[in-house]
Amino acid sequence: MAAPVALLPSPVPVLALLAMLALRLREWISHCFGSGIGIRKGIGIRKGIGIGVGAHDSGGSNSGQAKSSEREELHGEKLFVGRNDKCVIKEGQKTLRRNLERGTDEIKTEALQQVITGTLQGENYEQLLMHVIRFVMPTRNKSLKKLLLFYWEVCPKYAADGTLKQETILICNALMNDLQHPNEYIRGATLRSLTKMRDAEILEPLIGTTRDCLEHRHAYVRKNAVVAISSIYRTQPHLIPDAPELIQAFLNSEADMTCRRNALNMLTLSAPAVAVQWLQENAQLAGSFDELLQLAVIDLIRRAAPSFGAQKGLFVRCIFDMLSAPASSVKYEAATTLVSLTANPAAIKAAAACYITLASKESDNNIKIIVLERLDQLRARHEGILDDLVMDLLRVLAAPDLEVRRKALATVMKLTSRRNVNDVVSMLKKELKKTVDNSDYDKSSEYRLLLIQTIHACAGQFPEVAAEVVDLFLSSISEFGTSSATDAIIFVREVAEKFPALRPSIIAHLVGSFLEFKTGRIIRGALWISSVAEIRDVWTKLREAIGELPLLAAEQREALEAASGSSAPGDESSSHTNAAASTKSSSLTVQASAVVQLDSKPPLRAVLLHSDFFTGTVLASTLAKLVLRFSALPEQQRPAQRLRAEAVLIMAGIIRIGQSAFVATPIDEDSYDRVLACIRALEHMDEDSEVLIDAFIGDTQSAFARLVKGEATRAAEEAKKTTRERAVQVDDAIGFRLLAKKGTLATGGGDTAGRAAVSKLDSVVQLTGFSDAVYAEAYVEVNQYDILLDIMVVNQTGNMLRNLAVEFSTLGDLKLVEKPTSYNVAAYSFSSVKASIKVSSTETGVIFGTIVYDGPGTSDNHCIVLNDIHVDIMEYIRPARCDESQFHAMWTEFEWENKVNMATTREAAENLDLRAYLKHIMKATNMACLTPDNALAGDCGFLSANLYARSIFGEDALANISIEKPTEDSPITGHIRIRAKTQGIALSLGDKISAAKVSLSTE
Repeated sequence: MAAPVALLPSPVPVLALLAMLALRLREWISHCFGSGIGIRKGIGIRKGIGIGVGAHDSGGSNSGQAKSSEREELHGEKLFVGRNDKCVIKEGQKTLRRNLERGTDEIKTEALQQVITGTLQGENYEQLLMHVIRFVMPTRNKSLKKLLLFYWEVCPKYAADGTLKQETILICNALMNDLQHPNEYIRGATLRSLTKMRDAEILEPLIGTTRDCLEHRHAYVRKNAVVAISSIYRTQPHLIPDAPELIQAFLNSEADMTCRRNALNMLTLSAPAVAVQWLQENAQLAGSFDELLQLAVIDLIRRAAPSFGAQKGLFVRCIFDMLSAPASSVKYEAATTLVSLTANPAAIKAAAACYITLASKESDNNIKIIVLERLDQLRARHEGILDDLVMDLLRVLAAPDLEVRRKALATVMKLTSRRNVNDVVSMLKKELKKTVDNSDYDKSSEYRLLLIQTIHACAGQFPEVAAEVVDLFLSSISEFGTSSATDAIIFVREVAEKFPALRPSIIAHLVGSFLEFKTGRIIRGALWISSVAEIRDVWTKLREAIGELPLLAAEQREALEAASGSSAPGDESSSHTNAAASTKSSSLTVQASAVVQLDSKPPLRAVLLHSDFFTGTVLASTLAKLVLRFSALPEQQRPAQRLRAEAVLIMAGIIRIGQSAFVATPIDEDSYDRVLACIRALEHMDEDSEVLIDAFIGDTQSAFARLVKGEATRAAEEAKKTTRERAVQVDDAIGFRLLAKKGTLATGGGDTAGRAAVSKLDSVVQLTGFSDAVYAEAYVEVNQYDILLDIMVVNQTGNMLRNLAVEFSTLGDLKLVEKPTSYNVAAYSFSSVKASIKVSSTETGVIFGTIVYDGPGTSDNHCIVLNDIHVDIMEYIRPARCDESQFHAMWTEFEWENKVNMATTREAAENLDLRAYLKHIMKATNMACLTPDNALAGDCGFLSANLYARSIFGEDALANISIEKPTEDSPITGHIRIRAKTQGIALSLGDKISAAKVSLSTE
């Protein structure tokens, strides 16, 4: 082990130090005891009209007090020098001096940290410089020596006249000794600290030692020596003019990859021509370089490509070689750089294939999502080139994370074309069968629903695969979950409407599988489709799905038999006679064995006993349609009467079941009226058959056709918006905002710039008043996940304000990332303070704070309360869309609801209809309307619509608006119900709606 080397300065700096100290001592004695200066008892040192530190005594003080005061002043604890009736107060330096002189390494470390912090905040610690040099610089403590390097960076090195202080000779000598230290880590840390220094007088004596460090045996010293030379060459190139040639020779002879990386980075920034020449000589070895050196080569190519166009072929070849590198970071950077160098289809495909490989093999889900987003951006810029890679992209579905799968399927849908749609659907069918056959493959039903929605979208865009998809859904619909089966039956219903040629096979498959459907949503979709099927086949299946008739009598008899334990069925009359007497016991029996009984009952009867009377109304409507269609057939009068009687019996049974004790929830009024209307329609069928056929069959089919057409039109409009070209043509005039007339904005490109400038001015918030001692205003920049406050602080007084700090506090889901540092602001000067606030959820937040500062007196502390900054929730809300089933599922799941009552004045509602009011609410809340336009069309005094939005944090916001305007001159009244998973977004949206209501009334 090498013997420790004493860190003693050379003799020449010591003599210079002694001479300098003698000069400073003479100046200080002359300053303190010159003309006009005296020492008074209990008063202290004065010049002109000074302020003493001794205790005043009307009767005078003894000489001991004066000596004590004088001794304190000489030690520097409190030094009062009065000039022009102003005092410069320096406190606490005595303690720092004592700690630096006599303290242990820990105490010296703490004291030096205080000196560094105070110096960065503007405090004057020039008198401590010699104490640091004398008592801290000779230390051998590694942490203290590293802290000392930080102090060399911030300590005052220049005198008042702008010349370098004499003490810097000692600093330079200390750095020289550290650069020659046998410990390689001290050498490396010292070399690293040289990158922060910009003084040529200090750096010049260290050049030779720094160059010698390039040949050190340890790689840690060599790599830091390269960084130091690079920094010196960029700031003071005359000190080392041959740095590029020196580093080039070092790069050719060096074996350590980290050192070579630093050398190449230096050449890239300082001498790109030399770096490109080195790359030409070593292009064949680029694929075998270390990861760090490969990243440096990619950075060189990215920076040098605009200036060295002749070497584009070389750059592309090197990037192609690094696409197959083992390191994922190199692959990603190489692919990103390649698409910026060229738009060649082969290069674009190679970069996309690299992205797909990263998304498939990387284990980090965040990396997968980032790579998939970059792939989607690449697809948007190069339409049609990446279609052949869609099957490779489907390999990403092997990832277990649902968000990765959702992102991959969204990109797959955009890459699907008529050439590869069959392959895509076949692959998705295999994935869907895996989720059905193997329960351990994916326990989450959300992935199955996601696959069904993707297949649904494929079949909607490419009708040629609709028949294949329908067969898949119909064969597996009974094995799907509720959500997946609902989406599947909706798709089957749309296909049956869009493609009449597929309708017979769909109906035949549905009728054959009707008894396997168990949930109300699937049964309702099947009933709708089956209402246009062959009447006899459908009727037979419906009778099997309903079970024994009458419905209530059969249930009463079964309940009575279960209660009495009798297995032999009695006659129907005895069942009716004993039904009333055994209602209570039968209801108890039903409640005790409900699960067993319902599982063994036919599907339609089980759904009715589950209190799903909406399905009962659909059943009644389907029976009425079948009877009306059958009665319109020639020579079917007597069979039609029999079907009508049986249909009325079933409808009456639905009502009686809903009013009995066999259901947990009685039938609602709407369902009761709907079933009763179907009964009355069949009652008057002979009188108004044509009107009833048009109402039940023609109008309902046309309404559903309009709904399907409206959805297709909306999807086409959204696709058109995403692919819309720029409105500015190549021959349009270019407008300049600065040259536009006052009060107007230029057209063309200047219009965007003008609006951006106006929007920035609107984001400026005044924090203090114009008459305050400190004026402050903030520019609020809302990013995706944080808020940046750029605060301008103006000192409006004639005194320096010391330790001025802006302190913030937040209300809501806001968090201050870093506390702003304090500053010293000169008289009539200004300073800029930046603060970053992290946003974690969609909620209206409030930022409030104060400005605190010291001065101009010793004990003057001031505080100014700032105006509140309100964070608008609309910065994080984005309009979004979801289907009806998802909306109802979220509406049932979300627990926070905010109901806002709506009422306008008569004046505000005179020229405002319900649809215009709906658009006003949508604009105020930034939500999208899910209700189709055809459902909102027509003249009616009532409007109900569903609204939906999603925040950038993935939070969903739902709203249902129900308003009415009975007459033209009446006000608009109603309410809006808002539901969300969190309380904050529900309350914030309610506040925005209330504000929009008030603004409309004011207008």
